[in-house]
Amino acid sequence: MEKVCVLDENKLCDDCGECNVCDLDPNKICDNCMKCLKTGADYAAIEIDEIIDDGAGTYDQLRQDLTEIGDGQEPFECFKG
Repeated sequence: MEKVCVLDENKLCDDCGECNVCDLDPNKICDNCMKCLKTGADYAAIEIDEIIDDGAGTYDQLRQDLTEIGDGQEPFECFKG
């Protein structure tokens, strides 16, 4: 299954690495330091403006994807249906 670019939904992922660039320092690869999320606020929020259900998120597909990743996790029961 071909991956779609997380930054441009009209482009297939070509492993360019642009999605791994640090938000604070464009010359740095993200190392998950979390400095970009430390704002001094008591909480952080992300606004979700759209949910796209393309039918690709079936329980069996999620299970296969997790197996390929190799993290040993099972999809949540709520994805069964």
